[in-house]
Amino acid sequence: MLKIFWLGEEKVEIDINEEWEDTDYEEKTELWQVALDVLENPREFIIIAPIAWVELSDIDLSLHKNVLTISWKRAKTKEFYIEWTQTRNTECFWGKFLRNIILPESLSLDKIKAYIENGILTVVIPRANFASQSIKIDKVETYN
Repeated sequence: MLKIFWLGEEKVEIDINEEWEDTDYEEKTELWQVALDVLENPREFIIIAPIAWVELSDIDLSLHKNVLTISWKRAKTKEFYIEWTQTRNTECFWGKFLRNIILPESLSLDKIKAYIENGILTVVIPRANFASQSIKIDKVETYN
């Protein structure tokens, strides 16, 4: 029996009765993208990403100009993939993940906070507060 699926531009056929190495599959994959929610309100810009089974130390958040990049690598947990276990179906994504988010202007990028709880990464960026003020207009004298 063959299991056929598409991986990027490449068609992959796997004989599920045949033995194969998981590493062969991982080498063919490109970077995965996680689904995320982007929320905003008058005070802040919020990004929420589910990233279960990832150590906090394996997550990289970086900022370049107005693009926030979230990247990490999720490895298969060894307790579920031991020698005598046979995989019947694979739907979880394993390997390298990368997601770029273009941020709007007027955010306080120096005040970004990120935390992870119950496998959910939350990034909070406060909006910049611009003080409003009145500007006095002076008369400019011309020179002869």
